[in-house]
Amino acid sequence: MKSRSFYYSIIVIVFISCMNMAFAVERDTVMVPMRDGVRLATDIYRPSIGEGPWPSILIRTPYGKASAMSSLIATAITDLYQYTLVVQDTRGRFDSEGADSLYFSDGWGHNQDGYDTVEWIVRQSWSNGKIGTWGASALGITQYLLAGTAPPHLVCCLIMVAASNLYEDAIFYGGEYRRSLVDNWLENNDSGHLINYFTQHPNYAPMYDIVNLSTRYDSVKVPIFHVGGWHDIFIQGQINAFSGIQERGGPLAAGNQKLLIGPWVHDISFTTCGELFSPNAGILDLPGQTLDWFNYWLKGEDTGIAQSPAVRYYLMGDADQTDGPGNRWIEREDWPPPSTPTYYYLRSGGILNSDVPNDIELPDEFDYDPENPVITIGGRNLNIPAGSYDQRSVESRPDVLVYTTDPLMDSLVAVGRVTVTLWASSDVIDTDFTAKLCDVYPDGRSMLIADGIVQARHRNTISGEEFLIPGEIYEFTIDLWSTAIVFAPGHCVRLSISSSNYERFEKNPNTGEPFRQNTTSQIAHQIVYHDSEYPSALILPVVKAEETLVAESESTLPERPVLAQNYPNPFNHETLIQLRLPVIDNGKWNLEGNTRLEIFDLRGRCLKRWVITRQSGDLIIRWRGDDQYGNPLPTGIYFCRLTDESLRETRKLMLMR
Repeated sequence: MKSRSFYYSIIVIVFISCMNMAFAVERDTVMVPMRDGVRLATDIYRPSIGEGPWPSILIRTPYGKASAMSSLIATAITDLYQYTLVVQDTRGRFDSEGADSLYFSDGWGHNQDGYDTVEWIVRQSWSNGKIGTWGASALGITQYLLAGTAPPHLVCCLIMVAASNLYEDAIFYGGEYRRSLVDNWLENNDSGHLINYFTQHPNYAPMYDIVNLSTRYDSVKVPIFHVGGWHDIFIQGQINAFSGIQERGGPLAAGNQKLLIGPWVHDISFTTCGELFSPNAGILDLPGQTLDWFNYWLKGEDTGIAQSPAVRYYLMGDADQTDGPGNRWIEREDWPPPSTPTYYYLRSGGILNSDVPNDIELPDEFDYDPENPVITIGGRNLNIPAGSYDQRSVESRPDVLVYTTDPLMDSLVAVGRVTVTLWASSDVIDTDFTAKLCDVYPDGRSMLIADGIVQARHRNTISGEEFLIPGEIYEFTIDLWSTAIVFAPGHCVRLSISSSNYERFEKNPNTGEPFRQNTTSQIAHQIVYHDSEYPSALILPVVKAEETLVAESESTLPERPVLAQNYPNPFNHETLIQLRLPVIDNGKWNLEGNTRLEIFDLRGRCLKRWVITRQSGDLIIRWRGDDQYGNPLPTGIYFCRLTDESLRETRKLMLMR
């Protein structure tokens, strides 16, 4: 669950800002005592210039405190931005004492290591009593659990790509084990011995409450900036945390949450998502927003972050259409946007449409063999390929049922939680059912949007087991989590149903034996029903296209041209430069060749120029680090400047060959 994305981006800002600074950062390592006497190894970086006490930024990591921080980043956070930086190894990890407990000591259980660390910091002479937390993935999970303990001196958090409910967000999904995520992560981090813990506790039980923030939303007392990706392994957990705390949090937490969701996998530094590149996606200055967040809450500076919309999300679309109906950022004050649950029914002949089935439709059947499972191709993964991949190679299998709409005449916008109601029977007492939602392109590509699974024994509850009666028809709900997608005209919506998605999920042996205690497996004969009595359906949260694509997007356009920070930065092949262009109104902004974007070197020489002729909206310019004649430029610092008759905006770029 480790992400390099935020730190990689921050290095750029720091490098540029600190080019002429001497690196004088000093680090002290102390052993901070917890309430049970166990001591946690903690690095303290304090400003070498300026006078304290200072606000503190706390990072708690199971990956080793040395790997979480470089002297470059530490120098910027301390000397440039005047924060004390505190980086800690979690219990039982690297230089810390105690037993590795996989987050179970980070929340509100018998041990509360995050709480104890915050309250230790505030007692130090260099602390001014204001503490914020920061980090991604595992470093974000420790923050969610810390927020649930409500330490008096915690002021704010910035949490990226992290689970807020360890059982449902990370370990089990629809009752089925997330094999590649959990096993590979534990084994890769020398914690393989903990696999047996989950093997012995596959059902939700009170023991999981102390790693489930949804049991304590009302205990959270701080504003949190939640950053996630539509193809991230934890996205639903972040959305749940945002909504739960925004509505039910303590006085300072409720109404002060922020949510940012991009078209990203777990590593949000990636500019591609599986086999697709999302136009206009890399336009955010996330490091700048991070500094604005901390400077506002920890220093009281008016950075504007508090007045920004509560939600900003990327609306995915046809990745081949830069100017298509999707592929843009939407801002809102709430989540999710108003939508209509729209049913697309499974029909005979592989048809998917909104017509309610009649009485005469025959069911579809397939056999699921655990010894020959459907192989995972993309999706919300960590240790195997992640993101949107073409599913045609698995859709052609005889154990996969495929249902597709006719090509769409108009845009279909779906934003929010996606579910499948499946009426099915099996000839075994336990099995799985899977679902995949895909966007079918005119050229035939079936690109994955979201997927999910339900284990039959957990179809009604994750706290217990209810086995099937062979041959009896049951209703299953498959949760595909949330998404935001525009199915463009000419595209089709596709739903595929099967019983395996391996290694993303454990393969069910179909025997009903306790988890991972089966000695054999058996083939299951599955029957999927779709008639008037058993109307199996895909349920999409459909949003009015005109509201999402016109009203909201135009309301965010600036009054004059704006140059955003390029992304990625630094870059070694190509980078994206975004312009936000206003709507022309009575000639207030003319397009007579006076608006231009130019690249300069440190000597002030203009190396490349684009003349802007487009009238309004988001414009993305892709620069490959070359000059006007296509010659590649060397590693170095460059300047990007947007100029017209009334403005001049400049951004720094770093090219690394």
